[in-house]
Amino acid sequence: MSLFRAVATVGGFTLLSRITGFARDILIAGFLGAGTVADTFFVAFKFPNLFRRLFAEGAVAAAFVPLYSQTLEKEGAAEAHLFARRAFTVLGLVLAVFVGLMQLVMPWAIYAFAPGFDAVPGKMELAEDLTRITFPYLLLISLCALLSGVLNSLGRFAAAAATPVLLNLVMMGGLLALHQYTATPGHALAIAVAAAGVIQLLWLIVACRRAGVRIHLVRPTLSPRIKLLARRVVPVAFGAGLYQISLLVDTILASLVSDGAVSYLYYADRINQLPLGVVGTAIGTALLPLLARQIAAGNTEAAHYNQNRAIEASLLFTIPAMSGLIVIAHPIVTALFQRGAFGPLEAAATSGALAAFAVGLPAFVLIKVLSPGFFAREDTKTPVWCAGAGMVVNVVLNLILMQVLGHVGIALATGLAAWVNGGALAVILHRRGHFAPDARLKSRLPRIMGASAVMAGAVWAANRWLVPELPVEGLGAGVPSIVALVALLAVGAGSFTVAAFAMGATSLSDIKGMIRPRRAAQPGE
Repeated sequence: MSLFRAVATVGGFTLLSRITGFARDILIAGFLGAGTVADTFFVAFKFPNLFRRLFAEGAVAAAFVPLYSQTLEKEGAAEAHLFARRAFTVLGLVLAVFVGLMQLVMPWAIYAFAPGFDAVPGKMELAEDLTRITFPYLLLISLCALLSGVLNSLGRFAAAAATPVLLNLVMMGGLLALHQYTATPGHALAIAVAAAGVIQLLWLIVACRRAGVRIHLVRPTLSPRIKLLARRVVPVAFGAGLYQISLLVDTILASLVSDGAVSYLYYADRINQLPLGVVGTAIGTALLPLLARQIAAGNTEAAHYNQNRAIEASLLFTIPAMSGLIVIAHPIVTALFQRGAFGPLEAAATSGALAAFAVGLPAFVLIKVLSPGFFAREDTKTPVWCAGAGMVVNVVLNLILMQVLGHVGIALATGLAAWVNGGALAVILHRRGHFAPDARLKSRLPRIMGASAVMAGAVWAANRWLVPELPVEGLGAGVPSIVALVALLAVGAGSFTVAAFAMGATSLSDIKGMIRPRRAAQPGE
């Protein structure tokens, strides 16, 4: 499978996940709004996901996938599958102990995560209750991440990429089915999160068996390869920890800004995550195993080519997406969320955060595209230093900008810090000779920026004409907002496509070249 066919597979399912995720969030906004129950559920939902990124996702991407792929290539399927089962068992045992310990210290953990909740009577206790229910999701989804790494290494991207869709569907079903029988709608959502983890794990176990890999618990064994995995995981976990500390600081500060600030940032980030997930996650997921194989084979020319094409593709999507999110943030938020308990004040606050988050969108995607350049070369330490630099910048800017812009300042600090992180990764790769923009990338970048500027102007003008005043109340009133948003998106897509082809930012031959696998250069050619 070529890089961009793999990207299309992952990106397609990620897009479906984002669409169902938006449907989920629209439902949550209607039931919970942006007040106390919403704040506490989002903290309860973020808490296990914070540690999931620390223990699982970074470790699988940076350490497990290269080791598994190398074992599969050099020692055969049986040894690779044994390594996967041992890793599955050790990860499961470590996380089971951690989940148990966190349940014991949950009151203090919640206070550290959202100290501002203590100012609202009952809010801290509600957050504790919901987080106790959701926290076992950490164990389940972390095991899912390892199984996804196995499937991705085998070139089977669809099942793993489809897994988040199950979470969204179960959460929506749980909210609708259980909200009448639980103390709050937040309790119904928390129960659904835990149930979704079980369903996701079973889904991937079946997918692995269909791929010829039987993953199950075995006797815990610290084999040399498991020890090597642990050594490589440590710097990745530390780097992920820095990023999660940065997110933790964002949540802590948001909880101190105002009641509802955590929710505003959550809803805005969910919209910002659409292009980030569809483009950045898809390219990063598909690029790592490809680079690892090409670098191991000594085919650096093909590796450099694929990295340049991955960067080109990511910028082709994210620069116009950034422009559009900044220009029409308010119509987007209004059309998606403004109904039920989510009113015009909440929409205005969320749209400001969305525009601020969007400033860092291309940088967030570049981080995901550039990181495989380190991981494929078995360097898991350098990205830690880059993440540390981004964290320091984020904290400093948070403290400065929140004084002036409130929760919007927190979102803007996050975006600016991402540019520091991504810029550091690019500079280091370039200095090591592992990345150099080729002529095509240098030519395309200013043209992509020009086409994005044309699109931003067209969308701004259309917004003034099509949406002079959006409806603000009632579920039925949301329909005109959605129609107007669809029209704006059509104007944006159409104007960018015309401008991109007219300016030479892309072409049909370029797109066909991305889809076709590129033959590696042979000696003597």
